[in-house]
Amino acid sequence: MVGVVASVGRNGVHDFILLRASAIILVLYTLLLCGFFIVTPSVTYDVWQAFFACTSVKIATMLSLLSVLVHAKIGVWQVLSDYIKPAFLRGALQFFFSVLLLAYVAFGLSILWGV
Repeated sequence: MVGVVASVGRNGVHDFILLRASAIILVLYTLLLCGFFIVTPSVTYDVWQAFFACTSVKIATMLSLLSVLVHAKIGVWQVLSDYIKPAFLRGALQFFFSVLLLAYVAFGLSILWGV
């Protein structure tokens, strides 16, 4: 069996399953939001705030934020490994995007839970 040095503990099947699972979660969350807009005749600040005050919506939003993190992390890794050949530049860009994605999730969770 041949191991790929650049994958560092990853394999294609694992990435494939994570991408599909995160995509399904994001589609379900999109349907939740679309359903909210369809059944709500007038979306005001109070209605929007009441919708996101619901614990199940907060959990769904948290799952979608984590799904975006996973989906983007794998996607960025794939694009950078395909198109950026210098190892230092690729590593620096992966680090930059990883920190950026973690910041997005941290800010999203702090906004969501009001911390």
